[in-house]
Amino acid sequence: MNAFSRRGACPALSAPMQTGDGLLVRLNPVAGGPSSGGRSSGGLPPKLLIGLGESALRHGNGIMEVTARGSLQIRGLTSESARLLATEVDTLGIAVRIGVPVETGPLAGIDPQEIADPHPLAERIQAAVDEAGLTQRLGPKVSVVVDGGGQLTMDAITADVRLKAVRTEGGIQWQLSVAGDGQIARPLVVIEEDIARDIAVAALRMVAEKGREAHARDLSERQLASLAGWHSFAPPSVLPDISPARGEIGSSIDGAYVAVLAVSEGRDGKPISPPVGEMSGRTEGGAKDRRPIGIFDLTAAGFALGIGLPYGSIPAEKLIDLTQTALTLGTTEIRLAPGRALLFLGQAAAANQSLQHAAATLGFVTDPADPRTRIAACPGTPACASGQIATRDIADAIASGNADVLDPSVTLHISGCAKGCAHPGKAALTLVGGENGAGLVVNATAKALPDSYRPGYDAARGIARVAARLRRERFSGETTAACLARLGAAGITETYRQE
Repeated sequence: MNAFSRRGACPALSAPMQTGDGLLVRLNPVAGGPSSGGRSSGGLPPKLLIGLGESALRHGNGIMEVTARGSLQIRGLTSESARLLATEVDTLGIAVRIGVPVETGPLAGIDPQEIADPHPLAERIQAAVDEAGLTQRLGPKVSVVVDGGGQLTMDAITADVRLKAVRTEGGIQWQLSVAGDGQIARPLVVIEEDIARDIAVAALRMVAEKGREAHARDLSERQLASLAGWHSFAPPSVLPDISPARGEIGSSIDGAYVAVLAVSEGRDGKPISPPVGEMSGRTEGGAKDRRPIGIFDLTAAGFALGIGLPYGSIPAEKLIDLTQTALTLGTTEIRLAPGRALLFLGQAAAANQSLQHAAATLGFVTDPADPRTRIAACPGTPACASGQIATRDIADAIASGNADVLDPSVTLHISGCAKGCAHPGKAALTLVGGENGAGLVVNATAKALPDSYRPGYDAARGIARVAARLRRERFSGETTAACLARLGAAGITETYRQE
């Protein structure tokens, strides 16, 4: 395994990552589609997505995925086939994102319900990051979110720096928070767009000072206070240079200049809460927002139809079939959406029902209440050499009979091994494959030691017993998460192991 394929790095097109079923590459298309006005949207014309699917069949194991952050993954590659895939992506003319990701929502710029179009601010942050040379100094999983609001927010996506549009008495401004998703990130300040860009990049400079393993969660209280108060004395369009080798540093952006004191935390600096989500190897945060499945009214831009991938994964043949159907129905652009989904744009409203029917027939998720949206399941056996249980078979068995228990308050994680690739953060319930079968972990990660086991083939029956107990003991109006907390981990694991 070379430096580019190590676990924990971002498996970009030029740096595939080793997994149990071969090499994995992750693509983040940035070429704007017809409805994006030429801006980066992560959208692709249907013919290009078909081309990617055909490349996945030629060079990988034919499995394609959309991640919780809305990235496209192709699995089962070899060193040679990964190079061939990269060549074909270049031949197709698909531009992919490089550098520090500055992410916007999947409907950014075309959603009539958004507070502000996040693209201008995101593009200015990206340019400032590039100009400051931060890409080489920051770790591969450091990221920024710029959320304009609307029907599909970025609340569930974790980032080191997040900016969310808010309405204030002074007009539209941006709330800047650090280290987390929309629920747990720490709010620092509400400011205008110009200052938002500057403070966001200042925060990234502070992270870069700490090394490539650092994240915004590692910033000290003193550094956070300096970011929160910096806007009150710094003129617009100024980026403080926080460097380990210099004390007072000057920086010039757009012709402005100011000297600022570099802030370094002492040994008593207190880091803030760690993030929960795909960043730093995590896939989902604690914040809840609308799932990108169903029909979204875009007014002038028509409609967007969201269709999910079951457990974020689908055979390339099925993706090609669905995309070909969409093409015949008039779809002009397909966007990747956080939450493991695709958004189809450009088709007439009358075509949406036919497209949904075709997707459902192929096994895609067309209903936001589908219980499969509450289950995170890695490939497992036989697809992954590291897997020790048939995760997807177990997931299907559980989903088919427990939709009422798998409510929006919980995530069920089914992991083929203790790596927890599909959901490295905590989940309400986790089944993890091991030498003793399928172990159950409550409110923890797949790396935790299970308290009870069942044979892998019998894991779904154990979860069915837990579900039956929840139905018996759940109060009227009580969520599954609240009921699980009330029953306690010991009672849940005992129920799971019962014959």
